[in-house]
Amino acid sequence: MSTINGRVSHWFDKMPSLRPRLPGDRDADVCIVGAGYTGLWTAYYLKKADPSLRITVLEARFAGFGASGRNGGWLSGLVPGDRNRMAKTYGRDKVLAWQRALNQSVDEVIAVAESEGIDAGAVKGGNLEIARNPAQAARLAASVAEERRWCNDVTELTKEQAAQRINIDGLVSAYHSRDCARIQPAALAAGLAEAVERLGVTIHEQSAVVEIQPGRAVTRTGTVRAPIVLRATEGFTPALPGLRRRWLPMNSSMIATDPIPARIWDEIGWQGRETIGDTAHGFFYAQRTVDDRIAIGGRSVPYRFGSRTDRDGQVPARTIRLLTEVLHSILPQVRDIPIAHGWCGVLAVPRDWEAGVALDRTTGLGWAGGYVGHGVTATNLAGRTLADLVLARNTPITELPWVGHQSRNWEPEPMRWLGVRGLYIAYKLADRHEANGRRTTSPIARVADVITRKP
Repeated sequence: MSTINGRVSHWFDKMPSLRPRLPGDRDADVCIVGAGYTGLWTAYYLKKADPSLRITVLEARFAGFGASGRNGGWLSGLVPGDRNRMAKTYGRDKVLAWQRALNQSVDEVIAVAESEGIDAGAVKGGNLEIARNPAQAARLAASVAEERRWCNDVTELTKEQAAQRINIDGLVSAYHSRDCARIQPAALAAGLAEAVERLGVTIHEQSAVVEIQPGRAVTRTGTVRAPIVLRATEGFTPALPGLRRRWLPMNSSMIATDPIPARIWDEIGWQGRETIGDTAHGFFYAQRTVDDRIAIGGRSVPYRFGSRTDRDGQVPARTIRLLTEVLHSILPQVRDIPIAHGWCGVLAVPRDWEAGVALDRTTGLGWAGGYVGHGVTATNLAGRTLADLVLARNTPITELPWVGHQSRNWEPEPMRWLGVRGLYIAYKLADRHEANGRRTTSPIARVADVITRKP
């Protein structure tokens, strides 16, 4: 059987039936642009708080078409930003509150899915972070200390303890963090869309917004007029007028295997359904899926010139080969298992790599996003935050440091293409450097880190 390439993602076992497009001009109390996690969570919490609100969600394709239906399925407490840098600006206590709120949001998502009857395949097995050479092990040890400084529950594991969880080849060291669950991401997005519709929210798919202005969102088939218009477009934001350089659409790719036989799972383990990541510069992320496949991802082609996005998730064949090599390297037990599907999608990266949530009460325009790949959980917190901002409620989450945070625009082309491509080439070289036995982080990566994080 040949590998399926694209068709949005493996998480959609079949394409959903499309909801009707916007049939003409409409009025609403709140208009949300984008039916991914951010837009859907915002609609959910708004409607729960005030059932009288008329809420319309506009979506260019279908609910979950973007990163919400293509990601690695890590429902984790990962912060979409640099905690130490944010602490210098906003104070450690606020950033610590942000971290705690994200950790709590893992359980919030699971609880809502259960209460709404959404079968998202959630298993809170935590995350296993691994190192496979001395330089990676040094970074992993530093990461353990860093997580503990931010009061996160992490447990260092010996090679033997880690192997009892998952029999990973070439393991040097590992740690386990508690606040992470495996999910089927498209199932969560689709279920959440159905839940908000049951509450009375109107979703119009096939309704790409071509312009957002105070009081209105314009599509080719009509305009929604509303005093509050919220942008929740993440990696597709640069396609909107005036926002070409606002966020960079970073590309991430994935593959999924055929279902793996029980005898091979007996060799691998992975009974806890932990997610797995590593401390390489060109890192991978993986999960054991609901239907007993392995899905693994990374960033082989990180950016397309001019902030272009993919065509329905189609990924270069060389990327499928590269991710397959990574999978076989860490789990040689599956070397004879065919790869069923390869796909990709975009996530949004602000220039300072810090996500934000905001509402301008003067114009009625709001937005949330820039999750730098850590959005599965952060979108829930962002949706609750936007709901509180719209309802003018001062709550602990409206005081978190990402509320109102702004980053400057990215450089014009060709500078951003050259910069991003150059940085990822540097990280690949650094990984090769470290794989040859270097005991500390490659100086190539240290220089790239400084450039990457330059505000």
